[in-house]
Amino acid sequence: DEKVVNNGPMLHPYLKEMNQATFGAKNLLTVGETWGATPEIAKLYSDPKGQELSMVFHFEHIGLQYQEGQPKWHYQKELNIAKLKEIFNKWQTELGVEDGWNSLFWNNHDLPRIVSIWGNDQEYREKSAKAFAILLHIMRGTPYIYQGEEIGMTNYPFETLDQVEDIESLNYAREALEKGVSLEEIMDSIRVIGRDNARTPMQWDESKNAGFSTGQPWLAVNPNYQAINVQEALANPDSIFYTYQNLVQIRKENSWLIRADFELLDTADKVFAYIRKDGDRRFLVVANLSNEEQVFVVEGNVKSVLIENTLAQEVFEKQILAPWDAFCVELL
Repeated sequence: DEKVVNNGPMLHPYLKEMNQATFGAKNLLTVGETWGATPEIAKLYSDPKGQELSMVFHFEHIGLQYQEGQPKWHYQKELNIAKLKEIFNKWQTELGVEDGWNSLFWNNHDLPRIVSIWGNDQEYREKSAKAFAILLHIMRGTPYIYQGEEIGMTNYPFETLDQVEDIESLNYAREALEKGVSLEEIMDSIRVIGRDNARTPMQWDESKNAGFSTGQPWLAVNPNYQAINVQEALANPDSIFYTYQNLVQIRKENSWLIRADFELLDTADKVFAYIRKDGDRRFLVVANLSNEEQVFVVEGNVKSVLIENTLAQEVFEKQILAPWDAFCVELL
């Protein structure tokens, strides 16, 4: 019953009781999975004065993966970037610092790999993975990095149902076949949106089973493991891994970002750009979330380039973003 489990009348009293009886007196981080939450509801969970949770996962942006009003298997074939910007702007500006706290994420164990569903895991795999990382990690909130995200792991190329282990996917396939949906259409949905995509073994190196196990893994290793693995990423100073490492370092060295304001910029539809500012400090973040060139003009003078997946200086001069260009710069 949704009235019991979704914001029911005793939910917050129970959370307060659990907090006080268990983790509240300890130095622990707690996060709530809150499908359907608004910023106002998120404050009820994560306001420190409420003594419930440290922060929340909201899923409003994840909803853009699905066709409105349809089951998840009816996925959106193209990201609505305008809506993505609108959603992030709302959560960045309406969930403050003193009265609540947000989590930042693209991936988890139930979702397809971000580089596959919204990026370009073929021609621009590394560049689009870096673009999504840069875009997210300068925002207000606590970023979460899901296993394999930091090396750009992709969805699995499922061909047959016997490769699938996820019970949700198998139930969908059975019910869809009974309704006359073609197996080809079913496999297309599972390849794009199925939960097994995020659950394949971590790709450590190019040895058997990607170095994950000497035994037989529960799920098959993605066949691209010899090209996409941790060993390869660590050996390449320009890899996705080091982009994530550098983003973590930027956050550590700039604690003012915790409370800095967020300003969404008016840009071309497929460009996501914003400014974080606090006093006289300003960081500009820009990402072209498309396979096409986009026009972008940097307003103001650039003090330094903090991180990039392109040559940001060329963007400043040409006022053109190449496909999946992304960077963060400090402005004077």
